[in-house]
Amino acid sequence: MDPKEIVKTAIKKGLDGVAITDHDTIKGGLAAKKYELKGFQVVIGSEITTNRGEVIGLFLTEEIKSKDFESVTSEIKSQNGLVIIPHPFDASRNSALHPFKEDIDLIDGVEIFNSRCISQKYNIKAEEFAAKYNLMTTAGSDAHFSNEIGNGGIITADGDLFESIYKNRIRVFGERSFFVNHILTKTLKFIR
Repeated sequence: MDPKEIVKTAIKKGLDGVAITDHDTIKGGLAAKKYELKGFQVVIGSEITTNRGEVIGLFLTEEIKSKDFESVTSEIKSQNGLVIIPHPFDASRNSALHPFKEDIDLIDGVEIFNSRCISQKYNIKAEEFAAKYNLMTTAGSDAHFSNEIGNGGIITADGDLFESIYKNRIRVFGERSFFVNHILTKTLKFIR
């Protein structure tokens, strides 16, 4: 999606911000940041493919160079970013959490709602896991198409988004994306 269109769509849907977490790059977030407005925040992030699965870095300022799980978490933290494990229990996707629960001290939090999870049970399991290990929580639409923007996210009354996530002062909202979006994503990957 075009970064300018992402911001326009998010504003049109009544959002106060959006995190751009393109796969293995922050370029989309940097481009979208140019369209940030007063009252609308763009968080620069990336969904990094590691040797153990996917990891999201939020509040990034530089590209993550490594693909090694431990090094990726270290690079994110060196930028004062947050290390989030996306869709940690979705059996159809590659999560860095499974089966490395012993590395819990390397992560900051988990995504407890992802609108693209095939089953809501995966989101429930993630929420239970976060509570068990006292981890930060977040949520997202995992949007690959404009109709998915705003399908999932967080609400906070605090003006500092980083602090709100870091101190777990958020509420999660969301609805599942249409399954056809998964099929379109797989089709486009195959064509490319």
